[in-house]
Amino acid sequence: MTPNSLRIFAIGLLVATTLISAVYIFGPSEAKSTEKTTKTVNSAKLSEDEMIDQLASKGFVIHTKDEWKNYLTNNAKSAEKTEKKPEKKSDENIVYRTILTVSSGMTSIDVGTALERGNIIESGIDFYKEVEKRGLENDLRPGTFEIESGMTTDEMISIIFK
Repeated sequence: MTPNSLRIFAIGLLVATTLISAVYIFGPSEAKSTEKTTKTVNSAKLSEDEMIDQLASKGFVIHTKDEWKNYLTNNAKSAEKTEKKPEKKSDENIVYRTILTVSSGMTSIDVGTALERGNIIESGIDFYKEVEKRGLENDLRPGTFEIESGMTTDEMISIIFK
C-alpha cells in the first residue's frame, strides 16, 4: 500500500465513525418495534377456553399441570413394567459369538469394550484388569478372532494375546 491509499482509508474510517456517532447522539431515543402485531379475533383478548379451542382445532393437545404430571407418572410406571427383563430360565444357555478384529494401536481396554458390546463378557474393565494382572497388556496380537461367551477368560486371553 502506498502512503496515499493509507491516508484515504484512514479518512474513510474517520468519516464513517463520525456519521455513526451523529446518528447515535441525535437519533431517536427509543427504538420502535418493526414486528407486526397479530390481530386477535374481534380485536379482543381470547379467553382461556377460546385459546384451548383454537389450539385443539389446529391439532395441539392441552393439559393442565396436574394432568401432565399424572400422565408422566402413569407412563413412567408402564415403561417400568415393559422394561423389566424377563428372568432367565436355568435350562436356557444362550451363547453369543462375535468376530473380534484386533488392529495395531488397539489396547486391552478397547478389546474389553468390544467384547462387552458383543455380550461376550459382563465388564470390559474387569477383563482389562485381569489382562493387566497377568502383565499381558502389551502383548496384544493383531488379527481376527472368533470369540464365544461360553469361553473362559483364560481361553479368551490365550487366543487374543501372545
